[in-house]
Amino acid sequence: MCKDLAMHRVVVLALEGVYPFELSIPVRIFGTAAALDGTPLYEVVTCGLDGGPVTTSADFAITVTHGSEALRTADTLVIPPFTCGTEEIRDWLPDELAEALALLPADARIVSICTASYVLASAGLLDGHAATTHWNEAGNFQQAFPQVRVDANVLFVDSGRILTAAGVAAGIDLCLHLVRRDHGSEIANRVARLCVVPPWREGGQAQYIERPVPEPTAATTAATREWALRELHRPLALAELAGHAGMSVRTFCRRFGEEVGMPPGQWLAQQRVEHARRLLETTDLSVDHVAARAGFGTAASLRQHLAQTLGVSPTAYRQAFRVG
Repeated sequence: MCKDLAMHRVVVLALEGVYPFELSIPVRIFGTAAALDGTPLYEVVTCGLDGGPVTTSADFAITVTHGSEALRTADTLVIPPFTCGTEEIRDWLPDELAEALALLPADARIVSICTASYVLASAGLLDGHAATTHWNEAGNFQQAFPQVRVDANVLFVDSGRILTAAGVAAGIDLCLHLVRRDHGSEIANRVARLCVVPPWREGGQAQYIERPVPEPTAATTAATREWALRELHRPLALAELAGHAGMSVRTFCRRFGEEVGMPPGQWLAQQRVEHARRLLETTDLSVDHVAARAGFGTAASLRQHLAQTLGVSPTAYRQAFRVG
């Protein structure tokens, strides 16, 4: 957790044809984040390339008071999506936009929401990195930028300095993730409550990809997922999950994948990691006890899963994100 980010400046770059909903996400999420004493934690500035009116994808334009010079002061840059004819983009990067991006401080974080990932890829910022974009654009994006490892199943990808969000509301997930990364889960959760959105969402955007609509009488795995979250402290076999849902294992796995976008085992491991993270952040339980309560069984298993997922040990994670 970055404890020295008081009034961290977030600059939002509104390009011609910007989508209004996504444009509003950073100011809503970061603008809501405050310390326990009410002190704002972020300053959000919206700019255009020239400081003049910016058209949107809707039937109105917006007026911004800052031009691209604002990028010189950015601690984090967020680029919302805009109408840009992505099917034509390969080596696309207008000179004016390239010059604006060159103004960024070397250590500034760069975030794209939805198809704004095309800007980052065109600038070469995603070369050799994993990234995501709207699932409907993933195939075209991968073809246009083969040097980028595209993951169409996740809501966002955090590569450290460069972060990419999937379509539309996934920008909320990514901005909340950054608040959590900067200031811990307590503040991020408060922001989520005030904005009336979930602190995190189960699964990835794979669950939103167009699929054949199930029969109206088809059973759902939702109740079993809710039940499993209450039983994370113990082993949960696939057969037990399927039995709780009243389905065969084969049907349960198929239905689960359709609804969540990942296999049951992967989802369970993800939920155990999330539970362990919350315990490390909010309790003084030993690593052994956290491992037991999260269903990992042993501290060694917890260490392995945290290393694979977050790249840190339980002790290092607690030191970084401990609340209070």
